[in-house]
Amino acid sequence: MADTRHNEHGTGERKGPLSRFTILDASRVRAGPTAVRLFADMGARVIKLEIPPGAPGGDDMIGGRDHNRADYENLHRNKESLTLNMKTPEGVKILHELVSRADVFIENYRPDVKHRLGIGPDALRAINPRLVYASISGFGQDGPYAGWPGFDSIAQGMGGLMSVTGKPGEGPMRVGIPLADLCAGHFCAMGILTALLEREASGEGQWVQTSLLEAQIAMLDFQAAQWLVDRKIPEQTGNEHPLTVPTGVFATSDGYLNIAAIGQTMWKRLCEALEVPHLVDEPGMGSDPERVRNRDKVNAAIEAALRTRTTAEWTERLLKAGVPCGPIHRIDQVFADPQVKHLGVAWPMQHAELGDVALVGQPMRFSRYPRDLPPQPAPLQGANTDDILRELGYSAAQVDELRAAYIV
Repeated sequence: MADTRHNEHGTGERKGPLSRFTILDASRVRAGPTAVRLFADMGARVIKLEIPPGAPGGDDMIGGRDHNRADYENLHRNKESLTLNMKTPEGVKILHELVSRADVFIENYRPDVKHRLGIGPDALRAINPRLVYASISGFGQDGPYAGWPGFDSIAQGMGGLMSVTGKPGEGPMRVGIPLADLCAGHFCAMGILTALLEREASGEGQWVQTSLLEAQIAMLDFQAAQWLVDRKIPEQTGNEHPLTVPTGVFATSDGYLNIAAIGQTMWKRLCEALEVPHLVDEPGMGSDPERVRNRDKVNAAIEAALRTRTTAEWTERLLKAGVPCGPIHRIDQVFADPQVKHLGVAWPMQHAELGDVALVGQPMRFSRYPRDLPPQPAPLQGANTDDILRELGYSAAQVDELRAAYIV
């Protein structure tokens, strides 16, 4: 499809390493839009498919423009919006026309819905065999839980994360971000990129699948390996690392400090920097396994020393000694941090309604594609409908008829 997006000078295409690809985004809520955001930020043309206003089944889920404007802008920047009712034959016909020209179609319906609508992977890849069809579900495309609705907190619980998060004895704890959603989105994006690379050799697309449950379990990493390999069930350890001590959050004279003294060498450096060298060979502290068994004793001794100076003083002193450490920031302090400012993590954006704001940039850099263009604000619902349909050959009168019938 021709790309109608413009740069800040009003002419030409928005460039990026993925600008040759067109993505059709039929996903909702967070996991799917997170996957698609990567492509949009990297220059791909992303067309967000939304239920037309007034049509049954409108989208009122989390992430809607009126629900949380900051979230919506951050999640849907750099995209176009086409309203399309895919529950109608006319809507499916338009979708087929788009699919014939697209590279990727992504959805996160319940597994049976896409097949019922006639927009499953077999149906769409029959139109365009090069299409990469991507699906994100809660629990997989088949199996005993395939029909369950998938939400982040449920996946965090069923995927084991909540059992190892929080302090011992205080019950399961959800982490403060939608980790299962976000990771499912990132894994889906990696799957799509892999399929696009494979297509260069085979000439064919394929169906890429992931789920919140699988993504969450994959993120357990070493905690899962403790069970799979050693048959050890990991427990909650709060802010502390389950396998190395002292590693965690410690109080100082004016706040808190994160310390990661992993291994015997770091333990010796830490004790010397804290001016408690006698702890190095203290009974019950002389090795990693001993410190893990006596973590309360070790942590109490370390914190007693740390309470004598401020967080800033200890940070400077420990880093000079080669001990990994750092302060614990609130979100406002994160973006005020000089290193964060240097990295340009906050991506400045000019918005007609919100003014000068910033979004969270992608944590990747490319030497030949500097991030020199500001992000484009998230589109209003259906903002690009007329232009996209005109590209497909529809007249203004035909678009008016489709809109009157709640098809677009």
